Amino acid sequence: MSHAIYVFDAYGTLFDVHAAVRRNAEAVGPDANALSAHWRAKQLEYSWVRSLMGRYLDFWTLTEQALDHAFASFPSTDSSMKPALLDAYRKLDCYLEVPEVIKSLKSQGKQLAILSNGSPDMLASAVSAAGLDGVFDEVFSVDAIAAYKTDERVYEIVTNHFRVYPEAVSFQSSNRWDVAGATAFGFRTVWINRAGLADEYNDLPPAAILASLDGLAGL
Repeated sequence: MSHAIYVFDAYGTLFDVHAAVRRNAEAVGPDANALSAHWRAKQLEYSWVRSLMGRYLDFWTLTEQALDHAFASFPSTDSSMKPALLDAYRKLDCYLEVPEVIKSLKSQGKQLAILSNGSPDMLASAVSAAGLDGVFDEVFSVDAIAAYKTDERVYEIVTNHFRVYPEAVSFQSSNRWDVAGATAFGFRTVWINRAGLADEYNDLPPAAILASLDGLAGL
């Protein structure tokens, strides 16, 4: 089936969530990598817990709170680096193949969108820093509904906007739980398994698994 609309998760799929700490690793200290992993894990945990409680806070606030917890958990790291890390997080590196793949899909006449937990300002900054301004037809933030993935209302943002059925959409994410949510909603899903992780959510499988976005245009 040909898909008219390609929708991408942002963090971990288009943008490298560990780039902020990696750029500042020497200043952060010897536990920089562990701090980065903890920061990401808590950022996601806070989004799930907030959604379940119905007590939404925007993703930038959760990102700051998660970094505070990471610094508290790794006292060997230099917490004075917080402003620098947050600034770097607004300008994360995109993965190397992203610009070429996105522009290839665009040249095929596909409609392109981002669907992210990120707050609008975060996403605008990341897209601009990656040199992708004007490439995406839409950049959707969960701020519009004040709930996080995998709430089905998040995926409905796409179908409501484009006025299509879910099966018209190809959805790409590096997060297996996000792929499960999008699959349950009815999207064709592609898991970008950059880390070579073991599969899970076997009752909600992706249509395809790729190690990067390379090859997506041929699916």
